[in-house]
Amino acid sequence: MKFASLGSGSEGNALLISAASGTTTTTVMLDCGFSLRETERRLARVGKQAADIAAIVVTHEHGDHVGGVFKFARRHGTPVWITRGTYAAVASACDGVDLHFCRDGDALAIGDLQLHPYTVPHDAREPVQYVATDGRYRLGVLTDAGQSTSHLVQALHLCDALMLECNHDRQMLADSAYPMSLKRRIGGDYGHLANDTSAEILAALDKSRLKMVVGAHLSLKNNTPELARQALCSVLGTSACEVRIACQEEGFDWISVGG
Repeated sequence: MKFASLGSGSEGNALLISAASGTTTTTVMLDCGFSLRETERRLARVGKQAADIAAIVVTHEHGDHVGGVFKFARRHGTPVWITRGTYAAVASACDGVDLHFCRDGDALAIGDLQLHPYTVPHDAREPVQYVATDGRYRLGVLTDAGQSTSHLVQALHLCDALMLECNHDRQMLADSAYPMSLKRRIGGDYGHLANDTSAEILAALDKSRLKMVVGAHLSLKNNTPELARQALCSVLGTSACEVRIACQEEGFDWISVGG
């Protein structure tokens, strides 16, 4: 199993997860917050075409995650998995799309992959994040959450790789020119994860299988890759786990899980 990001941040998000079995390969796209043309351009950058995408799974209705989902799905006949709450927020955009509904606790079997949605605290209708597995290895994804919960920690135990939001540094956010209402929203219990909270989540996990952590969804104005990396590394200590940071423009190229 492997994964690659087409971009990660408030200007657009899309994550590819791929698994192979024999002569077949399944590639799922988690969210799509880019225009149709931009998504196709970014897919080509990592060696994929729109026809390679077996399904799109959606986390929530915010534009940087769902903005390109339905145009892509209609153009290419790609099935979409979505929660009922998210559907209620975007129903007018879903005409002509092959929709499938999911919720916390489900197991979505898509080709060689199985995806498990789990509920997270975020200011959306029914937000979920996902753990993906090919039957051997586990990839956990957690972005767009305002706080840690026992439920999300439980979902992310024993992953081989983890994509973990490090949205902001608390002091940088406090000192920023953002209006107070936006600062409260970002830093609140249903906003985005600060570096220190992400480190606390990482510390709480069973990391006995963990080999890779990718810091994701960094704010361009209220964080730096160095601060995010420092927070994650502070928990890992001398562990052999590798730390990388995703960026908005480039995302990151394919990373093998367990390989």
